[in-house]
Amino acid sequence: MATEGSPEAPRQARALVLARNPKLWLFPSVLCGLLAVVLSLLYMGGIVNPNGHLHRLPIALVNADQGAPPPGQPANLGTQLTGAIVAGTPDSTVDWRQVDEAGLREQLASGKVYGALLVPKDFTASVTALATGGATERPTVTVLTNPGLGSLGSSLAAQISQNAVRQASQAAGRQLLAAVPAGTTPGPDTGATARLLLADPIAVLTQVGHPIGSHSGLGLSAFYFSLLAVLTGFIGGNIIHNGVDGALGYSDSEIGPWHTRRPTVPINRTQTLLLKMIMTAGIMLLTTSLVMLGTVGILGMDAPHQAMLWLFTYCASLAVGLGVQAINAAFGGIGQLVSMFVFIALALPSSGATVPLQAVPGFYRFLSVFEPMRQLSDGIRAILYFDARGDAGLARGWVMIAIGATLALAFGFAMTRYYDRKGLHRWTPQPTD
Repeated sequence: MATEGSPEAPRQARALVLARNPKLWLFPSVLCGLLAVVLSLLYMGGIVNPNGHLHRLPIALVNADQGAPPPGQPANLGTQLTGAIVAGTPDSTVDWRQVDEAGLREQLASGKVYGALLVPKDFTASVTALATGGATERPTVTVLTNPGLGSLGSSLAAQISQNAVRQASQAAGRQLLAAVPAGTTPGPDTGATARLLLADPIAVLTQVGHPIGSHSGLGLSAFYFSLLAVLTGFIGGNIIHNGVDGALGYSDSEIGPWHTRRPTVPINRTQTLLLKMIMTAGIMLLTTSLVMLGTVGILGMDAPHQAMLWLFTYCASLAVGLGVQAINAAFGGIGQLVSMFVFIALALPSSGATVPLQAVPGFYRFLSVFEPMRQLSDGIRAILYFDARGDAGLARGWVMIAIGATLALAFGFAMTRYYDRKGLHRWTPQPTD
């Protein structure tokens, strides 16, 4: 009960009463529903059907066969096999890159192909011996994987290569069986066993073409490390944004039951953004070092170029953090939602770090041209798995980091200077005693 001469205490609202107001439900319900639909389509749309969305997955094809063409045939059997494989695969799904053995090593070491198919130098001789009864072993071609490009992409390439060899082997088997007189089989074996061998004469041996370390998460450590770089920049940028606004008196600070509002510091938007970006540059030094300590120092992640990895990760996190500050300065209260879409929601499914970009719908390949996660994961993957080679994605990563940081600085300061010139100050009532 209010005492005499004192203002009457305001009546407290009740949650159940407020919950009956439909207007209170409308905005959060619509926004949360839209987010649920959009995020579901974005994240699941890139992974549900990788085989159905294959678009020119790069696989190396090497014909090392040195045998002479069999009598009456224009080319040796290795050339015929590789030609049949290329002809039997739609151009829209696989990009067969026909190279020699030196080119194969270069393609694998630079992360240009997800796998390879190698026809050995004695292939013609082995097949001919099988048909004439002089074979000592089954003709074998080798499928090479490249786990540094991710387990799923490497697995897709291996499956495609194995299926291509299987189809070519069955076609070759029909030719071999047609060349054998009825009722006879070559070699010491007789009957159904020999004819079964001739029907599918080519064996497949699968090997790792470009090995990576045992502490590399089967090729996924690059993705998760890239995600750490993005998250430390994104979350750190928002923490700095909110912390500075609270310290300068432009937002409330509430921890549990404690609520405070500091006196407002007179400062314009441009100087506020400059302060936040300076703090971002400083704090990212700490977070990057701690990420390296946790992943490499404590967990033992394979990282052969640690100094380069630290520098690239710091610059990547800084570029993301600067982008967060610029977006928050430009969009105000909804800036954190906008930056979440830019750096997380649209970036993860278009990164190509888990599902190859050649196995996702075209919309995601378009996003990958400029979304930061793809650029950072390519650079970090090059550092971790491909000897920090520029042509493995590191050069592109550095270029895109520089472009991203420049755009963040230009956009952020252009917007704050515009607001300041228009007199759109961040006025906030002073706290009362």
